[in-house]
Amino acid sequence: MYDYFAFLYRNKITWDTPQPIGLSSPVVAYRDWSKGVLALDPVTINQRLRIVVRFYEWAKKTGLIAEVPFDYVSIQTYRQPGFLAHTDASGGVVQSPDILLREKQQQIKFLTKEQIIVCHAALMNKTHRLMFELMVRTGLRQVECRTFPEKYVFDPSRRKDLTAGQKIRLRLDPRDMKIKFDKPRDIDVPYGLMQELWDYSVRHRQKRERNEVDGKTHPVMFLTEAGRVYSQEAMTQMYRTLTAKVRFDVRPHMLRHSYATYLLWSLRRSEAFQGEPLLYVRDRMGHSDVSTTAIYLHLINSLEGHVVLEHEDEIDSLFARGAGHIEG
Repeated sequence: MYDYFAFLYRNKITWDTPQPIGLSSPVVAYRDWSKGVLALDPVTINQRLRIVVRFYEWAKKTGLIAEVPFDYVSIQTYRQPGFLAHTDASGGVVQSPDILLREKQQQIKFLTKEQIIVCHAALMNKTHRLMFELMVRTGLRQVECRTFPEKYVFDPSRRKDLTAGQKIRLRLDPRDMKIKFDKPRDIDVPYGLMQELWDYSVRHRQKRERNEVDGKTHPVMFLTEAGRVYSQEAMTQMYRTLTAKVRFDVRPHMLRHSYATYLLWSLRRSEAFQGEPLLYVRDRMGHSDVSTTAIYLHLINSLEGHVVLEHEDEIDSLFARGAGHIEG
C-alpha cells in the first residue's frame, strides 16, 4: 500500500476521486507504471494489486467511496474438489478484478530418480551430501536446511518407541530456525536419515565447530569448514558447482519439488496409506492452501506414461542402497 500511495502522491493522483470516462483509473495507472517503467514480473504486480483491491473493497464497504475503480470478470477455476464441494453451487466460477495481468504458468522443475542418484554420488563433501539428502527427503527449503537446529537430531536407536524403517515426526519451530512466514510445521524424517544425521553430528560436525576462529558456537546442524553458518550465497555456489559437475541444472528448490512429486505419486498409489494424499503433502510442505499443493497433482497427471513409471516408488527407496560415507 505504501508503494501504491507513493505512486499516487508523486503523480498528484487522488485515490478516491472518480475518474472521467475514457481515462485510466488510479489502479490501472499504477499497474501500467509497474509493468512499463519498473518492468516487474506480472506475478509480483498482481500480488501488489490484490492488496490494493482489498483496500478499495474495504473502503466501499465502510462508505468511504461509492464504487471501486475496477470491474470484475468471471473466471473458471480448476481446483481439486474439497470436503464440502457438494455444497458449492458456483461450478468453480469466481469473480476476479479485471485489472490483473495474465500470468505465465510456472513450469515445475524437479529431478528424475536417475538425476538424484547422480547428484548424490557427485557430492564428495559429506556436509553437502547430507544437506542435499535432507532437502530431497523432507522437502525443506534451502533456508530451512541452512538453519536446521542440531538439537532436533538424536540417536533413534536409543528410542524404544522407534523402529528401523519408520519415519520420525519432527516439529519445526520458527523460534529455532528460519521458516517461511514463521509458520510452524511437521516434517517426517526417515529413521535411516536421522541415524545419519546423528552420526554426522557426533563425528563430523564437532570437527568443524572447533575450526571457528572466534570460538563461537552455532545452534545449526550444518557448519562450513570454517565452523560458520552457511549463507545463502554459499548454498547458491554449492549448487552451481554441482550443476557444472553433473552437467544438468540443479537448484535447491528442485529438491523440494522432487520430494513433493515423488511423495504425492507414492501416496496415491499406496493401498496402506490412510488419509488424503494432497492434505498430507500440503502439511509436510507447509502450504497454506491445498490448491498450491495441487500443482504437483496436475504435474503427475500430465506426465507421459513412461515418465510416470519413474515416480512409482517413493523417493526414500533411492537411499536404501547404503551409500558410503565420504568425508569432505
